[in-house]
Amino acid sequence: MSRDPSALSLRTRTRSAVRRPLAAAGLALAVAAALVPATATAHDGSHSSQEEATSAQAPQNCPPGLAKQLARGAGDRFGAGCDIAGGDLGAMDDSGTQLAEGETASSDNLSLLANRPKSGAFAAETAYNSDLAFSGDHAFAGNYNGFTVWDISAPAEPQEVAQVVCLGSQNDISVYGDVLVLSVDSSRASSSCEAGSQSSLVKSSWEGLRVFDVSDPANPEYVAAVETDCGSHTHTLAPTKDGQTLYAYASSYSPNVNAPDCQPPHDKISVVEIPLDDPSQAALVSEPVLFPEGGNPGGNGSSTTSGCHDITAYPSKDIAAGACMGDGVILDISDRENPVVTETVRDTENFAFWHSATFNNEGTKVVFTDELGGGGAATCNPTVGPDKGADAIYRLQGGQLEFASYYKIPRTNSNTENCVAHNGSLIPVKGRDIMVQAWYQGGISVFDFTNAKRPREIAWFDRGPISDERLVLGGSWSAYWYRGHIYSNDIQQGFDVLTLDDKIVKTAAKSEFDEFNPQSQPSWNG
Repeated sequence: MSRDPSALSLRTRTRSAVRRPLAAAGLALAVAAALVPATATAHDGSHSSQEEATSAQAPQNCPPGLAKQLARGAGDRFGAGCDIAGGDLGAMDDSGTQLAEGETASSDNLSLLANRPKSGAFAAETAYNSDLAFSGDHAFAGNYNGFTVWDISAPAEPQEVAQVVCLGSQNDISVYGDVLVLSVDSSRASSSCEAGSQSSLVKSSWEGLRVFDVSDPANPEYVAAVETDCGSHTHTLAPTKDGQTLYAYASSYSPNVNAPDCQPPHDKISVVEIPLDDPSQAALVSEPVLFPEGGNPGGNGSSTTSGCHDITAYPSKDIAAGACMGDGVILDISDRENPVVTETVRDTENFAFWHSATFNNEGTKVVFTDELGGGGAATCNPTVGPDKGADAIYRLQGGQLEFASYYKIPRTNSNTENCVAHNGSLIPVKGRDIMVQAWYQGGISVFDFTNAKRPREIAWFDRGPISDERLVLGGSWSAYWYRGHIYSNDIQQGFDVLTLDDKIVKTAAKSEFDEFNPQSQPSWNG
């Protein structure tokens, strides 16, 4: 859906905002004139242990189902869902909802091929599934309690190879050769996989990156831990072009003046080098400041920038796109240890929280996502509308970003379904820009943005609400294309494999990568 870019997204060099102090509190999200924002915080707001942050700071007007989840340690930004409509999710118009609890629906060209429910140490409702990475015939699936290795050599019959228990949300995951990397953004008593939560106000607490040797996928070996300031909410692998040196960009945010290892202003990322010949020697090598002048000061529903949520690298082109709370940025990563911001955009009308980014194959467009409500709210409805909690598609020409349009799923979700734009990847179709994307309980959407001003959905899959009575945090965290299928890690329902039967993607099935980390984009020929 197109809008006048002059009203929506202006480079920071051409528009200034009234500066206010960096906020460590929750985000007041102005959804629409009819919605009244209320302040709420979760783990990221206080940068403390999950239990401390969520139980102590769950707002009184938070819906009962969501308040219960916060009290049980959801962490992340899910508590921001209480900001929507002042915590009254019943104020949302969900009259157009089509699916009830337990029902599923999809377009004719997208079907569920296999599902593997959560099990073992990951079976609990609060053991949330998170991101995915791929190598050869294996998928590596993150979970707040560790990660699972799946054999996907037969996509219709995925087999569990290993379940590794390693506590510390959100276990954002990547793999490169025999190296697997996990992000930990919940303060722990130590770097041990068994360590319990400990407040970040305690100097000895640990959070950062964990490194595993997965040369034997059935027996991953924990080989290194690297502490990073404010932890690592997500990370991005940025190997050198010759593939000989591996760097990980750790993104974190929301500093706290009382947290000794997470001090304001925290306008930086952490760069960790992982020697491929000896991953146990992984070490912090730099902390480049991306926002020397402080970034977006926030206000009017826009987030204060105090770090980045996620970065997507395009190593073969020496560029990256950063989603940094109140700012969207382009970085020059030709010097892997010292990335530099070369372009910044803001959308102070519709974007609440710049969450993630995806390039098209040519590197001439970027899809940024807005995680309105922190992933914990019902924002896919007419009350919120089509331009908030959506994707923003930008053209990237001559190093400059120009707004083209918004994209949001057209289906109304119920008030007990958390739904907002989340993680996705390109489908490698020659000459076209096609993306598959997760929308939490909004399901999975495949859309074509070849015409940047007129993106259109070409396929979708959706489950009904987990509960008709309460909002249970769930839905697809990530949906990615890999070797001819779509793989999704559903927060509650488990590991999904889907088949897209559409002539527009027939050539994509022939594009095979040896490995795939969606936040470290490969380029395909053609």
